[in-house]
Amino acid sequence: MNTLQIRRTAIAVAAAALLPFSLAACSDSGDTKAAPPAAGDEAKTGASNPMDDSMTGDKPFGAACAGVPEEGAGSFDGMAKDPVATAASNNPALSTLVAAVKQAGLVDTLNNAKDITVFAPTNDAFAKIPKADLDKVLADKEHLTKILTYHVVGQRLTPKQLENGSFETLQKGMVDTAGSGEAYKVNDTSNVVCGNVKTANANVYIVDTVLMPK
Repeated sequence: MNTLQIRRTAIAVAAAALLPFSLAACSDSGDTKAAPPAAGDEAKTGASNPMDDSMTGDKPFGAACAGVPEEGAGSFDGMAKDPVATAASNNPALSTLVAAVKQAGLVDTLNNAKDITVFAPTNDAFAKIPKADLDKVLADKEHLTKILTYHVVGQRLTPKQLENGSFETLQKGMVDTAGSGEAYKVNDTSNVVCGNVKTANANVYIVDTVLMPK
């Protein structure tokens, strides 16, 4: 009887000892099935970043962009099909600039240039200049050409490049840019009011103050 009792006790102890391991094994197999959500988390971070990158820095931005027509030659899509001087002529807010470009004989120069950036002053920007002074500038083709070519950089600039940049202009002077997001300044005096506008041969940043060569 003692031997039988000892065997029964040993079997009970062994079963008790094995039970936790069996439960643990079941638990582990359940964890293995739960692993894919972790992969999903990884995919979430990996897939969202490229999408974010492709969606940023590619569209026009700024308060003044709301005044651009939604359709036609003066719309963003329409401007993207024309060279920069032609595209600007279809934007009513740039009529003074277009008149100045024609006066200086720069239409063909700008239209035939490849991969440039134009900081384009609005009509309101030119209106900040006293009329007598503006008329004097418009009448002096050489001086006018220097001012207008100072607004042109010989490469397409992205908003990222404007964050802290210094660029040589066609006039051979330098323009400095600073900012981030949708707020940028040129030479610390002129604000970009509608930026990253694409034309067939240029990136255009519409500004609220005429830039003067340093």
